[in-house]
This record gives sequence, C-alpha cells and structure tokens, in this order.
Amino acid sequence: MNEPTDTIAPLRRFVVAMTELVARTNDEPTLLAEGRQRLAHLLASDAWLPAAFSQPRDDRYAQYLLHADALERFSVVSFVWGPGQRTPVHDHTVWGLVGMLRGAERCDEYRLDAGRPVPTGGHHVMRAGDIEAVSPTVGDWHRVSSALTAGTSISIHVYGANIGAVRRHRLDDQGVMHDFVSGYDSAVLPNLWDRSAAVRSGVC
Repeated sequence: MNEPTDTIAPLRRFVVAMTELVARTNDEPTLLAEGRQRLAHLLASDAWLPAAFSQPRDDRYAQYLLHADALERFSVVSFVWGPGQRTPVHDHTVWGLVGMLRGAERCDEYRLDAGRPVPTGGHHVMRAGDIEAVSPTVGDWHRVSSALTAGTSISIHVYGANIGAVRRHRLDDQGVMHDFVSGYDSAVLPNLWDRSAAVRSGVC
C-alpha cells in the first residue's frame, strides 16, 4: 500500500520541536543553539513549503506567517524576495534565526554606536542551508536584500515572539529612525494538523 503524501510534515515536526524547546527554556544561547539544529533539519528540503507562501510580490519583499505559538513565544515566517528587493535597515528586538531555503540573500551589517545603527562596511551572502542568528545580544541591526539578479529567494525566519506584532525600528533613506510594526502578507496559515489521510491508512 502506498503511504499518503504528507508534504508539510517537516514544518509540523519543526513547530512541535520548537514548542517543546521554548517550553523547556528561555535561555537565549540555548534557544539559538538548539533552534539552529532544528532549523537545519527543516532547510534540508524545500518541498514542504506550500506554494501560497512562496509567492513574490511585485512591489516589495513578502512576509508570510507560517505559524505563531499560541502563547506568542515564537513565530515562523517565510520571507520571499524578488530581484532587487530589500528591507530597510532595521532591528528585531527579540532573538531570531534566519535560514536560507532557496536562492540567496545579502546581509549588510550594522552596529550600534551611541544608540544609533551605523554600517560596519561588511556584508555577507547567505545561500541555501545557511543560518544566522540575530538579537539585541548577538547583533540586531542589518539590511537584507535579494542576492539574485533573476529568480526568487526564500528565507525561513524563527523569532522569539509573534514578530509581525512587535514594535521595532527602521531607518529611512535619509537615516531617520522610525518605529514600525511589520505585520504579515498572509491572511491564512498553512494547515499543519490535517493528518486524517495518514490516520485512515494506519500511518501515524
């Protein structure tokens, strides 16, 4: 008998693992280290990401909510980039992990100087499978852009809050700092929990 297809299972397993992790500890180094291991498993394949959450926008990058913990202890978001799209210089205010699923993105590095973000002059490019951490403790300011001249890049972000509802900070093109709340580009969530076909077939 053929087993039923359950393509979203890797995301469900990741959500379960992260839920167990945040229930066990709120120690940031532990969350970043163990969360990185779990995210690496999720990035091993990109077949689990539903098409609706991998679509680029014409006007700017897209930010799709994949899961928010019921207690808002963490959230999982797909960022989708078309060529030339970029964020403003911004912070996060909470711990986070960023992993590349498809394509590549460039991160321009900033540091705080007397309370203001200034460019370090450095940058790095992330490619599929790469993971980096952000937080006020390990470094929280950057600008991210697509590193491709054609095609779509997708990164999977895990944050220590419901990130779309967190008041954060960004710089405009004149270097003026503003508060912002990012929100999300998705009005629906992927269905992680319909395991009915597997249960009917006795495959759990």
